[in-house]
Amino acid sequence: MRQITDIQELRQYQINILDYIHKFCTENNITYFISSGTLIGAVRHKGYVPWDDDIDLYMPRKSYERFCAEFHDPSGRYELLEPRKTKHYIYTFAKIADTTTEIVEAWYDNFPIGIYVDIFPVDYVTENIKKRKFIFWLKKNLFRIYIDKRVKILRDRKKWNIFKRIICRLIPIPATVLNKWLRCLQWHKKETDTVCNMTEVGPSIKSCFSAECIKSTVDIVFEGKTYQTMVGYKEYLERTYGNYMQLPPEDQRETHKFTAYVK
Repeated sequence: MRQITDIQELRQYQINILDYIHKFCTENNITYFISSGTLIGAVRHKGYVPWDDDIDLYMPRKSYERFCAEFHDPSGRYELLEPRKTKHYIYTFAKIADTTTEIVEAWYDNFPIGIYVDIFPVDYVTENIKKRKFIFWLKKNLFRIYIDKRVKILRDRKKWNIFKRIICRLIPIPATVLNKWLRCLQWHKKETDTVCNMTEVGPSIKSCFSAECIKSTVDIVFEGKTYQTMVGYKEYLERTYGNYMQLPPEDQRETHKFTAYVK
């Protein structure tokens, strides 16, 4: 395998995946939104945030379910990874991965995966604030146990972290069950006025936003191409990131910790 050392080459693989998703969704009337740091990049830089190295998409729950049920690539290059479909897959949201590549992630290296684009469902959230706070608290703590069951005990040498991982491994609940519980917490089937990305890596409770924001799409330019995002993207970004037009301090400009290869 050849290691990818140029971030522009890595990004090109990601954009190729995004182009295929965009084409598939457009042809099949499936709604998707450029989201998260990718959306900040589109709004603020007309492309990637300069230090960013991934692409994130949101889909309303109904579109997400259709996408996961119907996605295919006749060439076999792009594959859907999703917890209900992919054995040993550790996340509770979907990815589309390029099978001609491989990524080794620093925090968890037991699952082979190609360069990917993340796809997160957007779900309705209860309007009962006490229940909402409890769900977010439960989601956060179940995820901590889930991750400590999966990562290497000696992922780092901090004694407290090693102790937590050992304790979590002793909890008699399989990681697969925890994954299912986390997915159940996402899906609030009754329509409400509020939505959020409720996956384990979703934002905090303050980042819930109006369901009106995802009622339709608008075009947005990213790396010289036109894609889609939610009509209420400004409210979504403000609720999630605050002043998203201001560059964060240099010590907060995080990248993902992985090494990418071409097979």
